[in-house]
Amino acid sequence: MAGQSIERREILRILAIAAGVATFPGFSKWAFACSHIGNALAQIKPAVYLPVFFTPPEYALIERLTDLIIPADDTPGARDAGVAEFVDLMVSRDPELQQDFRDGLSWLSMRSHATSGKEFVMLNTDQQTTLLESLAYRKKFQTGEESGQKFFILVREYTVMGFYTSEIGLKELDYPGLEFYAESPACPHKDDREHRQLDPALSQ
Repeated sequence: MAGQSIERREILRILAIAAGVATFPGFSKWAFACSHIGNALAQIKPAVYLPVFFTPPEYALIERLTDLIIPADDTPGARDAGVAEFVDLMVSRDPELQQDFRDGLSWLSMRSHATSGKEFVMLNTDQQTTLLESLAYRKKFQTGEESGQKFFILVREYTVMGFYTSEIGLKELDYPGLEFYAESPACPHKDDREHRQLDPALSQ
């Protein structure tokens, strides 16, 4: 549902944003993709994440939404990466985002009750997906759901941001340019003629 292919140039931008919350000690799952090996904050994690901004019911809804946007299949998804934790912390630091998310969650709750008579998290997966598809896809958009569409775009943006700045998400990209090396790797092109002019020690 995410349509989560993402340009690597965009990854660099969101990595810079995520770096600002990377040292938060309360994460239980989410870990910044570029955390330095040996960083105690990156290794010692609480067993359970305690939401900083969202209420427990709101957090459960955010966690479910991120899971639907990037579900686990043969590879880990948003829940495995702890994306909801990232979203909660990011929202807690931005008053404008707080209002947008609260309004959006309220809209989704009302829409779920209007269509199914239940809270969104109580719906089965097919019902949840059907409700979200009209927000996610232009061809299924229904007049009067503008607020819901705006909210879904916002949630999807922060879900993608949280997933692809996490250790799990970065591995899915298989992008060596963003990989951290404890030691500088040797050049793989040792037979390149340009190396003949270099000190042998520099090519190791």
